[in-house]
Amino acid sequence: NYPNPFNPSTTISYQISASSHVSLKIFDVLGREVATLVDEFKQPGSYNSQFTVQNSALMSGVYFYQLKTGKNIETKKMILVK
Repeated sequence: NYPNPFNPSTTISYQISASSHVSLKIFDVLGREVATLVDEFKQPGSYNSQFTVQNSALMSGVYFYQLKTGKNIETKKMILVK
C-alpha cells in the first residue's frame, strides 16, 4: 500500500494472474474486520483499491490488509497515523 504510514487514505495495488473470486479486507491488530474493499469475481490484471478512514472510530496504529485470490492468501501490514 502507498502511502504507508497513511492518513486519511492509502491505495492497495494487487495483480491477479488467473480469473478468481477476490476478497480484500482490512483488520485491526486484534483480528477484527474493519472494512471490506473487494468481494467479487475478477479477471486477470492489475487493480487498485482505495482505503479511506471516514470516521474517528479507527485509532492510530497497525492494521492489516488480507488479499484472497483463489487458494492464495496474502496479508500485509499498514500503519494509520492521525
